[in-house]
Order: sequence, then C-alpha cells, then structure tokens
Amino acid sequence: MSPAMLLSRTAKGLWRSHHGSSCLCVYTSNSFLNTRGGRHEDALQSDSSVLPRAFSPAVRSSPGLWRTLHSGKRSFRFSAASIVNSSPAPVQPYLRLMRLDKPIGTWLLYLPCTWSIALASDPGCLPHLGMLSLFGTGALLMRGAGCTINDMWDKDFDKKVARTATRPIASGEISRMQALVFLGGQLSLALGVLLCLNYYSIALGAASLSLVFTYPLMKRITYWPQLVLGLTFNWGALLGWSAIKGSCDWSVCLPLYFSGVMWTLIYDTIYAHQQDKEDDIKVGVKSTALRFQGQTKTWLSGFAVAMMSGLITAGINAEQTLPYYGTLSTVAIHLIYQIYTLDINKPEDCWQKFISNRNLGLLLFLGIIAGNLWKERRDSLLQNEETS
Repeated sequence: MSPAMLLSRTAKGLWRSHHGSSCLCVYTSNSFLNTRGGRHEDALQSDSSVLPRAFSPAVRSSPGLWRTLHSGKRSFRFSAASIVNSSPAPVQPYLRLMRLDKPIGTWLLYLPCTWSIALASDPGCLPHLGMLSLFGTGALLMRGAGCTINDMWDKDFDKKVARTATRPIASGEISRMQALVFLGGQLSLALGVLLCLNYYSIALGAASLSLVFTYPLMKRITYWPQLVLGLTFNWGALLGWSAIKGSCDWSVCLPLYFSGVMWTLIYDTIYAHQQDKEDDIKVGVKSTALRFQGQTKTWLSGFAVAMMSGLITAGINAEQTLPYYGTLSTVAIHLIYQIYTLDINKPEDCWQKFISNRNLGLLLFLGIIAGNLWKERRDSLLQNEETS
C-alpha cells in the first residue's frame, strides 16, 4: 500500500474516531477545528488518546510510519499549525496571539495587494517579485497586529465563550502589558516595511492605522463590522498600485478597492455564520450574519454582483485583455457555486466555503498576470497592422 493511501486511511480513522466523541470536529490540513461542543477552535493540539483507535491495520503494519505517528511526531505533514506546535513553549502563545497557526487571514489580507501590484505592472511584464515579498511580510505583521489588538479589546468577551476562552490573553498566558509590548514590536517591524516604499505610499499606509485600531470595536456598535473589516483588509488594493506607480490611479484603484470590500462582506459573513451565533448574542457581539439571518444568500448575491461590476470597471480602466475577463467569468462561477450551495446552518460547510476564498483570490491574481502578459502580444499585433 502506498504512503498516500496510508495517510488517507489515517485521516479517515481520525474523522470516525472524533465523530464518536461528544464534539463535532472538522479535520483540515492545519488542525482539528471544532465547531461546537467541549473543545473549541483555538485548541489546536491533536488528541493523542484517539490515535491507537484511529489507525487502521495497514498503518500498524508499517513499523516506521506507526512509530512516527505513535510518538506524536508530525514529519509526514507540514502546516502552519505544526510549525507553531513545534516552536519553543514560551514562544507559542505569541504565535497563537498573532494567529500564525491560522494563515487564512493573512492570505485574505495579502491577496488584494497582489491584485493591485499585478495590475500596476508594465504591459508584458510579471509583477515585481520584490514588492510582492515586501507586501507579504507586511500582511503577516499587520494581520498579527490586528489580531493582537482584537484580543486586547475582547479579553472579557473571550472569557465568556468556550470557542475563544483559550486565546492567550483571555486564558492568562499573556498579560495585557506583554501583549502591548508584543504589539509595539509588530507595528515597529511593519513600519520598517512601510518605510521601504515611496513617500506617497508611506502616507497612504499610515492612514489605514485608524481602521486597524477601531475595527475590533465595531462589532459592539453595529451589525456591519464586516464592512469596516473590508475597508481595512483591502487597503492593499490602493497601496499596491501606489507602491509601483508612485501614486494612485483612482479610476483603477477605487473600483478594485470597492470589489475587495464586497468580497470581504461575502467571505466574512459566511465566516460569521460558522461561529456560535448564540454565544455572540449572549455577549453582545453583532455581525452581518445576525443581521441577514435567512436572507443571507440574497445579500451575498448582491455583494457578488457589485464585486464583479467593480472588477470589470477596474479591468477596463487598466486596459486589461481577454485572459483577465476569462478569469472573471471563472471567479463569477466560483461565487455563484459558493453562495448557492452554502448551508448557513452547517458550521463545517461555512468554514469550507470561507477558506475557498483563498483559491478565488489566487485565481484572480493569476488572471491579472495573464491579462497583463497578453497586452504585449496585443500591442505587437496593433503595431504590425499599422506598419502593414
């Protein structure tokens, strides 16, 4: 039996074993993400007591693999959660505070930056790899800083909800003063990244800090915190262009930014349905999921139409080409499928739909690159026609 089949059986065994317990779990590449019951989503340790029951005879018959699994080693799987779990114990709470074990948020913050950088590239050229790397570092740091601010604001709320009670600040692993010092370190490093850009981009990036600090409060004030999150998370749609061009072309950047905000409203409303909404009501946390209720799909469909309209407008103003619009049709199909098949009453389905947006964002990024490369071919054809 091949190693791939062995690992597949292992995953199935873990699934069956956990379904036999009192909590409902989803096994993903990163961790067991608990959607309800005794364990919660922030407890990312594997349950070693389940392993002997879960492994099939085929796995037991492979002594090397069995010893690796039985000893708790995870050499067969590489993930963000495994990196955090294998880090020195004193460091782990800080890595969990910045959600390094859950990289989906960093991806969703980073992807609008990549769209903007790619759109701003010269015709026929690939996106600037150095700038993509710089923005990737900045996204990691700013997402971590945002999570730290969120947990500092929500310490008392988090203690009341099983899903968030083990977060480092709420559980007492990290004090507020330690979190404040850690936040200062993250923001200092992020400032170092920002200072690598031109003056226009430095001012533009600094302007987003007010959103970063106030977003965590919005869920106490309004049922539309996802809108404020969208305004915050998609700032890179403005910043990426200005980092390449020296300033913003608002005819391109504003429609792209608007599309990103609509996209955030889609995926974060789905994510809000994945949470325990009864706990949110109990502690007074508001969300678009609680606002929309049974009309969620109608609202999400409207956001999807608005998102696609913005992307088309940005493409026209950026003089994009056929591959870009072909990709937009695929993005539209992805959104239609995501919304049509969504079951807001199944947390595991909401989670899968939520994380699928990383692939949607990557697809759009590749489509922008392809469209930009096509510009060179289009321009050469036009030149040939003019000379003939």
